[in-house]
Amino acid sequence: MKKSPLLWRPSPQRADNSLIRLFARQAQERGAPIPDAALQSPPSYYPALHAWSLREPADFWELVWDFCDIAGDKGAPPFFHPAKHMKDARFFPEAQLNFAENLLRHGIGREQETAIRFRDEACIDHGEDQFLTWGDLRRRVACIQHALREADIRAGDRIAAILPNMPAAITLALAASSIGAVFSSCSPDYGAQGILDRFAQIQPKLLVACDACRYNGKHFPQTEKLREILAALPPDTQLWIQRITDDPNAMKLPGARCLETIATAASPPLAFTPLPFDHPLYIVFSSGTTGAPKCMVHRAGGVLLQHCKEHRLHADIRPQDSGISASNSGGVGSVRPPQKADALCYFTTCSWMMWNWMLSALASGAQLHLYDGSPLHPNNESLFAYAAAAGATHLGVSPKLLDLLRQEGKRPGTNHDLSRLRCLLSSGSPLGGENFRYAYDHIKADLHLSPISGGTELLSCFVGGNPDAPVWEGEMQGINLGMGVEIWNDKGEPLPPGEKGELVCTRPFPTMPLRFWNDPNGERYHQAYFSHFPGIWRHGDFAAVTEHNGVIIFGRSDALLNIGGIRVGTAELYAVVERFAEIAAAVAIAQEWPPSASPQGSGASKMRRGVDNDIQLDTRIILFTQMREGERLDDTLAQRLRSAVAQRLNPRFVPAVILPVADIPRTKSGKISEMAVREAVHGREVKNRAALENPESLDLFRDLPELA
Repeated sequence: MKKSPLLWRPSPQRADNSLIRLFARQAQERGAPIPDAALQSPPSYYPALHAWSLREPADFWELVWDFCDIAGDKGAPPFFHPAKHMKDARFFPEAQLNFAENLLRHGIGREQETAIRFRDEACIDHGEDQFLTWGDLRRRVACIQHALREADIRAGDRIAAILPNMPAAITLALAASSIGAVFSSCSPDYGAQGILDRFAQIQPKLLVACDACRYNGKHFPQTEKLREILAALPPDTQLWIQRITDDPNAMKLPGARCLETIATAASPPLAFTPLPFDHPLYIVFSSGTTGAPKCMVHRAGGVLLQHCKEHRLHADIRPQDSGISASNSGGVGSVRPPQKADALCYFTTCSWMMWNWMLSALASGAQLHLYDGSPLHPNNESLFAYAAAAGATHLGVSPKLLDLLRQEGKRPGTNHDLSRLRCLLSSGSPLGGENFRYAYDHIKADLHLSPISGGTELLSCFVGGNPDAPVWEGEMQGINLGMGVEIWNDKGEPLPPGEKGELVCTRPFPTMPLRFWNDPNGERYHQAYFSHFPGIWRHGDFAAVTEHNGVIIFGRSDALLNIGGIRVGTAELYAVVERFAEIAAAVAIAQEWPPSASPQGSGASKMRRGVDNDIQLDTRIILFTQMREGERLDDTLAQRLRSAVAQRLNPRFVPAVILPVADIPRTKSGKISEMAVREAVHGREVKNRAALENPESLDLFRDLPELA
């Protein structure tokens, strides 16, 4: 792999003041073999700290509990029980805690401070955000908690929410976890079938839904969709409505109650039910693009512990900011008087695991700045305008948005006051090197740029940031503490730095799913993650570790382009394509070629032997380009593309065919769905179209004469 240029290094003051450095010192005091000299040099202590976190998991996770000041009873040691199979290992087996208590305890003594700020498209249009203080938040959670008990909702009952990313979703989730109910959420932009594919599996006792939603300046009523959903759920399912508009028909649905009325009624004081570490907290869903969505049950203690570790150690989120900042123009950083609590704004919906991740930042005392609607409304810099107005210290965006801003020549750092912004997080797909440079050139020069990677399956991250270490172009900074990530070849052998292979996890971690819903023997769970390499978590990412101990993810393993036995990740090809300003987006697939080689074809299959002597169909790369407005794909541009791929990547991966396309299918979280395109091109059924944001786009890829 090519060497990556250095883009940023924290100032000495900032590095010495980081929470991860403090944690490393405490780990050293507890016996971690970290040399004193290493603690004086920011990057050098991390390998020893990471190795200790894997070698002594009981000591490491106990320190995380203590460092993050988790409220609850740890129980008696040992705090980690290994097992024959890693998914059966247990953390804090005797612990008792309550998830909501840990998220709300930072409001004690800060009742008048803002806990949640909310902006949606209506707020933008009317010029006024909404605010909840910590006192407001606790009171609303208490009211909903009381109403849940009156509705006979008990520990283990499921509560399903169809809500925008708004304060009502936060208060409902906290109230549910305060009594041990299991919370599950879905964005209202899903159709009725997409929602039923998820919620019908878990049979909720209570459904909470909005009567409408807004996106990109448009209004979408929900009442008729709710009728269809309720008709397919058990008849005793209770219904609460979050009013977005004054649609009278929503409140006429059978048994409907108004959530706002519930949340502002008088109630007894807030109380928290102590629960085991492994008590179910959330049910989250896979994207469902390859079949019915998998229902993953996550445990309260594991989510709390893992998220606190990621927020405090890997993102440096704290109840009071560090006092280290810099001007938008950059510099080594300056020291100023500490201000109010850190503030996290992450662009997400309630269908994406980043919503659950964002919510947990309350456990680190941070403010949450919620945003709902299109990030392009009323213009492409709306999120940065919000971050500036709210004084966000941490902002989470998608690579797609950064790519769009870069292509349009936007300068958020010049147009907005981002003086408080310390960390820019990115997730959802690999962040290309061009966008790394763009962030430092045109957002902020003194910035911890932190692409992170994990998934719904672990509700957290395998790979993430380190505020105490340099940022190298195109690289995630490293493997997170406590996560036994390695890169393996197809034979199950660890690969050295620089070589690409399967991302696996060889050690237990607290946010492994407790189980899959309706999977009594654990067969689906085992098949999903442990069948490829027996007993080892195979995540499905194609990745490599770099010479800096960073990580690069090249795309999903199931979307690899395999030409003549040589494999390349789609992200590597997209990194070349993103250099062309004429192209807004692209998707690449390997087409089985000639078409008669496909098992669905009419002729005999043409086969060859690839690496490791595996039998494969012949394939060729097809690149579809979505052009920017006013641009067209002509022969000259196509040839420039092919030349760039040959020079920057490999002549083997020059697309055989390049075709323009009006739209590209994406999942609800914004990820390009190569698998859906591949199935459509080959004339096969695309399973669970409802999981896609724009399923109608699949018709653009079927029966193309250029591919026949």
